[in-house]
Amino acid sequence: MGLIHIELFTTLDLVGQAPGGPDEDPVGFPFGGWQAPLLDEVAGAQVMAAYEGTDALLLGRRTYEIFAAYWPHQESGVDGGIATLFNSVPKYVASRGRPDLSWAGSTRLGPDLAGAVREIRDRHEHVKVVGSLNLVQTLLREKLFDRLDLWVHPVMLGVGKKVFDGGAVPTNVTLLEPPVASPTGTVYLRYGLADGTPGTGDMAAPDRGTGRDSR
Repeated sequence: MGLIHIELFTTLDLVGQAPGGPDEDPVGFPFGGWQAPLLDEVAGAQVMAAYEGTDALLLGRRTYEIFAAYWPHQESGVDGGIATLFNSVPKYVASRGRPDLSWAGSTRLGPDLAGAVREIRDRHEHVKVVGSLNLVQTLLREKLFDRLDLWVHPVMLGVGKKVFDGGAVPTNVTLLEPPVASPTGTVYLRYGLADGTPGTGDMAAPDRGTGRDSR
């Protein structure tokens, strides 16, 4: 069985909307492209490394349309490496509508999204979910992910679609490697899905080391 990797760029207040440009998702959101001033070589290298081994993309309709309009024309440019990868692997699109699937290797998923994602996981080794916040909510709710990569940027916007916007359920995750901060202050966090649900405790209990006498 393969792995479903969710890759997300987020602000410190966990807004994940339209990091790449003002035209990505502009309705009611004035900060499209907020990521651009914070990009640096360290974060760029982290993103490139995160895509190594990718053999399929799982995308929401809006992200798919943005990618399909851009990546097929970039193989000879500075983004040629990522373009070659994205253009060559299968693309699976979660959409209730009928998107144009002219990008080579594209397939629309049926109404049973959870079942379709499980089939994709059985078919591929490393499936990447990029952006696609609406789709991400379903994957979080159904716990249909294995890895969660977050690039947390040092900016707060106060408005916009959140990374965990109604989809998250009580879930344990485990840190897979130490966090790494880039020169601009972006922190890369890589988590894996863990068993069980969050527990509770008492910070005043004797074993918490608070120094308080519970007698």
